[in-house]
Amino acid sequence: MFLTISTTGTPERPATDLGFLLHKHPGNAQAFSTSHGTAHVLYPEASAERCTAALLLEVDPVALVRRGKGKGKGRGGAPDAALAQYVNDRPYAASSLLAVAIGNVFSSALRGQCKAMPERAEQPMPLRIEVPAVPARGGVALVRRLFEPLGWATVAADPVALDERFPEWGDSRYVRLVLEGELRLAEALRHLYVLLPVLDDAKHYWVSADEVDKLLRAGEGWLPTHPEQKLITSRYLSRRRALTRSAMERLELVRLADADDTDVEDIDNAVDEATDTEEQPVPLAVQRRDAITAALRAAGAGRVLDLGCGQGQLVHELLKDTRFTEVVGVDVSMRALTIAARRLRTDGMGERQASRVTLLQGSLAYTDKRLKGYDAAVLSEVIEHLDLPRLPALEYAVFGSARPRTVLVTTPNVEYNVRWESLPAGHVRHGDHRFEWTREEFRTWSRAVADRHGYDVEFEPVGPDDPEVGPPTQMAVFTLTDRTRTDQTRTDQTRTDPSPKEAKAA
Repeated sequence: MFLTISTTGTPERPATDLGFLLHKHPGNAQAFSTSHGTAHVLYPEASAERCTAALLLEVDPVALVRRGKGKGKGRGGAPDAALAQYVNDRPYAASSLLAVAIGNVFSSALRGQCKAMPERAEQPMPLRIEVPAVPARGGVALVRRLFEPLGWATVAADPVALDERFPEWGDSRYVRLVLEGELRLAEALRHLYVLLPVLDDAKHYWVSADEVDKLLRAGEGWLPTHPEQKLITSRYLSRRRALTRSAMERLELVRLADADDTDVEDIDNAVDEATDTEEQPVPLAVQRRDAITAALRAAGAGRVLDLGCGQGQLVHELLKDTRFTEVVGVDVSMRALTIAARRLRTDGMGERQASRVTLLQGSLAYTDKRLKGYDAAVLSEVIEHLDLPRLPALEYAVFGSARPRTVLVTTPNVEYNVRWESLPAGHVRHGDHRFEWTREEFRTWSRAVADRHGYDVEFEPVGPDDPEVGPPTQMAVFTLTDRTRTDQTRTDQTRTDPSPKEAKAA
């Protein structure tokens, strides 16, 4: 089982930097023990102009059978001692065995860590990866569908003949894989770590729940938006339905978070708002935060939830006003929460300020007891990133379970899209938007939600209110009705007050 990684360099950035990034010195040949054999790392060439690192995995078929799935029983309960257990393609064709070796031998490089050259690890570099034999259940077409969306300039998958002496026999299911492009080394290794077992459609070890975490870690930054996400997830998790469903739900929420977690002020529009006047307009994202803050002040909210907080822009804005005594940011993406913590500088906050802010990881598709008892909740540019069948789950989690007194929901107004000159007709404002509603569609949904959960709802424009097509962003302000609020208070008192029998006993 063989893999080579090559790069080219310049006098300023020699190709031998690859040795630093892989944490393996080009002057040494190294061997590493694995549970199924021995992994060797060596450098066929190492100069300032060109450097190639090779990973050679010698698989012990007997150890593979004894440790892996080969321990099964044959028909009738007799030991399965078929010769195929010991003589097969496992020692030669790239599979989950090679993926595991990559994870073990190049673990730091896989994480993008390099203490010697941290800035180099973050930069794209010219890469050429070759794997002589890759089992491809799906053929050349599938190989291209998996790798081309990831930024590789060249994806070559040449079929390997069953027997070159007999061309009439046709091609085998194996291909010679060559990838070329400018990518970060960590990204390239993660692609291989996930997609090699996906192409093979098999794993040499039992797939448990922790494989979902492995998949999400290795797929960070590319899997949530990959067009073959479902196939990749299902095959990587050995088609285990419960694990696949769990992974798909988490990927959907990560995609939602990543779409909103950008430093670009108005990614939800993803269009050019340039103007010919000298004075630049206030970005729509800023107008939206101002409108939300004003609505929260008008509602008298002190304890506020920012659901789908992303990188914490709204949380940062709310903390400027001492009227908001507690602000809780909730997001499914730990990466987003980490960035939010840096933005808010939570490490350097004083004790009083730190007591006002909390960042929580959580899914908006599930009920969460931590979110109950707050004055207000904000869903800012969140709902349009969910598939429509998922909206009822979010609706119940927020309006049915958490039940804050006030809920603010903002979403794009699709009617206003005609005013974006750079947005092609019929396109949504951002590639991750699953839908964009007209004003009537948004109001119909909002009124139905309000009726189901005992809220009143009013609508406010955000941004310039065009007389023909309305504002660019529409906001619904939900408020618990007086009757609902009274009933909820009575319910809470019933839960806390002792019964007459308990009071008499006391």
